[in-house]
Amino acid sequence: MHWDKVTRGERGGSLEVLCAAIAALPDNQLWRHDQAGDLPGKGNALDRGALRQLVAANRGKRGYTYTHKPLRSKRDRDAIARANRDGLTINLSGNTLEHADELAALGIAPVTVVLPSDAPKRTRTPHGNDVVTCPATYLDEMTCEKCGACAVASRRSIIGFPAHGSGAKRADLIARG
Repeated sequence: MHWDKVTRGERGGSLEVLCAAIAALPDNQLWRHDQAGDLPGKGNALDRGALRQLVAANRGKRGYTYTHKPLRSKRDRDAIARANRDGLTINLSGNTLEHADELAALGIAPVTVVLPSDAPKRTRTPHGNDVVTCPATYLDEMTCEKCGACAVASRRSIIGFPAHGSGAKRADLIARG
């Protein structure tokens, strides 16, 4: 429902308004970009200029987000790597453990992955990458604000999110390959 309202222009605003709001946050503030959706750009295209604006607005903050964009061009991959180096953590989102291995092999950003709903709290990808299940998915008192792991660009572990909610059956099918 929220995403439909954003699409219809009933919620949200311009990139400039968003960047001003981010820049106004207190130093070291943890914040998440994109509750729904992806990085700026139409479809699979990455708007590198808009990404640079988000990175600049985030200076001194602890912003993080996720992307499913395919990052086929070297310029797009370099932009993601640069954003992570410059403080805006962009997690590459894998659909399966095999996909997470492919993303981790790029070496440009931390990785997250959708897990089957019955996945253990710790597992490994086929290539041996460590996968840790998001603690907010199984600990009642845990929140993103308390954990903050998704905002750590230098982490080595892949964070897994078990399929859940109204789309759990579909996500389960995707995660199982």
